[in-house]
Amino acid sequence: MVKTAARQPVPARRADAERNIAAILEAGTRLLSSDPGASVADIAKAAGVGRVTLYGHFPSREALVDAVFNHAVGLADAVLEDPSIDTAPAPEAMAGLLRSSWEVLDRHGRLFVAADRVMATERIREHHEAPLRRVERLIARGQRDGDFRTDLPLSWLVTTFFSIIHSAAQERQAGRLAPEDVERVLITTMLSLLARGENPKPA
Repeated sequence: MVKTAARQPVPARRADAERNIAAILEAGTRLLSSDPGASVADIAKAAGVGRVTLYGHFPSREALVDAVFNHAVGLADAVLEDPSIDTAPAPEAMAGLLRSSWEVLDRHGRLFVAADRVMATERIREHHEAPLRRVERLIARGQRDGDFRTDLPLSWLVTTFFSIIHSAAQERQAGRLAPEDVERVLITTMLSLLARGENPKPA
């Protein structure tokens, strides 16, 4: 009987690959959150892998930043999960969601800058689909309860939430908005936009 050469079990190779990917994503999130210009070599070194290994999983800087950004958004989504979003009065729940969202975004503000340099706005939006569904659910409840305006499309109000949050991050990074003012400005702007009242009809 001919004996075949022993082969490395596939599951072991897969486990190694998964560990490497996890280390790269963790290092990428950490470094890009402190320096949006962090190089691929810096990230590979911080992850404890070689550049060849890193490029084997992420063939370009754009692919790496895309994956790191998606990883960070996933972590943020878990942090933002709060039962009060479905129970507290909608304006109160919206203020709390904005406060929590800003804390997370401020922590990773420079990572957003890195993503904005290499990723299309629509791609960045795609990564936010899960947390934005939470926003959509909250605004829809506020409309049903009579707390939020109903004269504008729900999808537009959700897009506005996304735009305002990220505009605040950009203004903060550029130094045009003081850190201590961001939370107040965000909450005041969004609640004013959502407020139900005598909304003027288009001319």
